[in-house]
Amino acid sequence: MTVERYSKIIKVLSSRQPDLTVVTDSVHKGQNLSAIIRTCDAVGVMELHSVSENAFFGAHTGTTVGAHKWVKTSLHKRISDPLSNLKNNNYQIVAADLSENSIDYREVDFTRPTALVLGAEIEGISEQAQPYIDQSITIPMMGMVESFNVSVAGAIILAEARRQREDAGFYHNCRLDDKQYQKLLFEWMQPVLASYCQKHQLAYPELDQEGDIADPNWHQAVMG
Repeated sequence: MTVERYSKIIKVLSSRQPDLTVVTDSVHKGQNLSAIIRTCDAVGVMELHSVSENAFFGAHTGTTVGAHKWVKTSLHKRISDPLSNLKNNNYQIVAADLSENSIDYREVDFTRPTALVLGAEIEGISEQAQPYIDQSITIPMMGMVESFNVSVAGAIILAEARRQREDAGFYHNCRLDDKQYQKLLFEWMQPVLASYCQKHQLAYPELDQEGDIADPNWHQAVMG
């Protein structure tokens, strides 16, 4: 692990936004899902909730797949599962939707704990999601088409969320608690060893200032 890599991971972790998330409501196209994941990583979103009947995440295997390791993806069969949980945790639920009650996406206060719901490519937001939505939002269009592609719309809206949060200083200091920060730091720095520890139900060993295992005899001590 290089010093540059370690420094990059520290910087990215310190910019993560634990109270900003995305819920994809039956978005099935792999390229769209991967593009949304890439945008999530770029603005500091830690977790994406992907909803489909089969609880399957059809990620595209192209150039955007590298972003998947940095954004947790939780799979759900019912849209009510993530949305009800988020509502119970005081998130505002905003949905990109072309309804008559939609407002300009720039009017939303994205400094509040927020879940952005992105609907399916053709059908849009499902009926099952509607009871949980606090506000429908739209991106004003200047041309003949009614809306952007779902991944493009997600990028535009999340860019606004990032702008508001940057103005509010949300990216200036780490917003993760120490336990969450240390866990992610280890998993990002030592993914193979993290998988080993998870498989054998072992506590993660401490890391040194360069992201390596602080105790070189850790494995022997565990096995002994």
